[in-house]
Amino acid sequence: MREELRAKIITVCDKKIASKGENVGLSFYAFFANKNDNPELLMEAATWWIHIHKLDHFVKAKTIKQMILDRL
Repeated sequence: MREELRAKIITVCDKKIASKGENVGLSFYAFFANKNDNPELLMEAATWWIHIHKLDHFVKAKTIKQMILDRL
């Protein structure tokens, strides 16, 4: 996964946790605007989320953040 996407995921997870608490869940769509302005990055996130890790639609933000940090 490219560094741009890693940084974006961590930032979004931190913001969601800060605003909604430790148990907030999110989907990979949370890392993108409501328009498809970067389809390649969106597909990379979807592949990581769905194909590689076989995650449910919603996963706790703290879990996703830790998965990213564990891979650094």
